[in-house]
Amino acid sequence: MAPPSNLLAGKTAIITGGTTGIGRAICLEFLRQGCNVAVNHLDLPHDRPHVESLVAEAQQLKAQAQASSASSASARAIGSFAHLAGDVTDPATGPALVAFALATFATARLDICVSNAGICTFAEFLDLPAALYAQTVRTNLDGAFYTVQAAARQMALHNVPPGGGSIIGISSISALVGGGGQTHYTPTKAGVLSLMQSTAVALGRYGVRCNALLPGTIRTQLNDADLQDEAKRAYMEGRIPLGRTGLPADLAGPAVFLASDELSGYVSGAQLLVDGGAFVNFQ
Repeated sequence: MAPPSNLLAGKTAIITGGTTGIGRAICLEFLRQGCNVAVNHLDLPHDRPHVESLVAEAQQLKAQAQASSASSASARAIGSFAHLAGDVTDPATGPALVAFALATFATARLDICVSNAGICTFAEFLDLPAALYAQTVRTNLDGAFYTVQAAARQMALHNVPPGGGSIIGISSISALVGGGGQTHYTPTKAGVLSLMQSTAVALGRYGVRCNALLPGTIRTQLNDADLQDEAKRAYMEGRIPLGRTGLPADLAGPAVFLASDELSGYVSGAQLLVDGGAFVNFQ
């Protein structure tokens, strides 16, 4: 059976931290589903290869779709891609990304916001520097708040026609469990979950849905070094009922589900664990 397509055709999305890991996987699947996507990134020197490769991959998706439509009666829509540098800890970055997406894709509607940008540097609680704590809170929680607020203002007050939209906060299984080396990180992810719950209440009157995705152990740049420890990885995989750590692509389908009004139009204030069954096996 062919995978579903065109589930987000004609929609416009913004994604923060969208050039690597989970954000990148969601971006690519949104594009495959016909959504126009503007991603935010820091534009640091070591990040530029990721930006360039994502641009190339987006172009390749377009080319493949055009070649396929030329030989098939069923055309698959592929969205357009754009990117903008900016630091989510700056309150001006969220509004700038929203304005950029609307102008670039020539639309008066923002349909989807994925607040994904985040950092996680493992550190022992007793030795945790104040600067690392502050940076983690500013990026993971403050950045999510500013981005979500900017998207919500557009969706609730300025979309044409007004109202509607889906906001997805990338939280974590760490919002539900503790971690000795993550005492600065887990509170921020609990905060993102709480933010989605409260904004679901605040924005329901405008038809804006707000939900949280809670990844389990997903192999990304944030934890790749940590998972190089063979014994630790084997231990973690042994606690996951599906028997493996996750991949960024494992979050793409759930994000499409939450972004689609047709699939999840009555889902708001929810939390969706994507962890291979790990949480229910933590006993």
